[in-house]
Amino acid sequence: MEFDKPVTGGPCWTELGTSDLEGAKRFYAELFGWRPETDPRPEAGGYTVAHLGDAPVAALTPLYQESQPVAWNVSFSVPDADAAVRRVEEAGGAVIVGPMDVFDVGRFAVALDPTGAAFQLWQARTFRGAGLFNAPGTLGWVELATRDTRRAREFYTTVFDWSAQSSEWYTEWALDGAEFGGMADMTDRFPPDVPAHWMPYFAVADVDATAEVADLAGGAVVMPPATVPDGPRIAVLRDPQGAAFGVHLMDPEG
Repeated sequence: MEFDKPVTGGPCWTELGTSDLEGAKRFYAELFGWRPETDPRPEAGGYTVAHLGDAPVAALTPLYQESQPVAWNVSFSVPDADAAVRRVEEAGGAVIVGPMDVFDVGRFAVALDPTGAAFQLWQARTFRGAGLFNAPGTLGWVELATRDTRRAREFYTTVFDWSAQSSEWYTEWALDGAEFGGMADMTDRFPPDVPAHWMPYFAVADVDATAEVADLAGGAVVMPPATVPDGPRIAVLRDPQGAAFGVHLMDPEG
């Protein structure tokens, strides 16, 4: 992505909801070198922040509801979570959690876009989001997979004031000209029971080596390493608990 810190309207954080928190800690520590720190307060519910050096880069959490899938989630920065949920609803989306305060660190909500993809809204207080982007082991891109790209485009450009540049097979999202993510048409590449979803891509120094480490650590390679025409080398992986995520070759100039 073409910015190196959280900006209003852009992705600011990513969280994994997992059925095995300790297993996820071990897997991502081996894969990305993350150092997980679990909040000891009972009311924090096992919320774990992963660090690279001193920078927070992602979170790992237990599943908080029976209906919650094992999956990565993407949060977008907003100046006012309550106003943002009103925009979501006016644009045809739905709010499924919140808005609610998280201690003194911020206010958040969980929403669904009109095509069924879940995402999170984050109003920062003492915590802005990831302290590092685009470096190995950190968030570098976010991607929406949906079966209704036209409706999704209308929704997100309305709610967040994103711009969208579409080609025959892909759409790139941008804020003030800075690209940060994309949108892919699910078509028949996905089983019919897979819902629309957001997925994070983490930057890595070597996509092929990272895919091999994931496989040896008990994960799986969903999409083998490949080079996108006029784009980076990427792969889609799955952790041992079943959560999918992408990796892409770090931009040497990023």
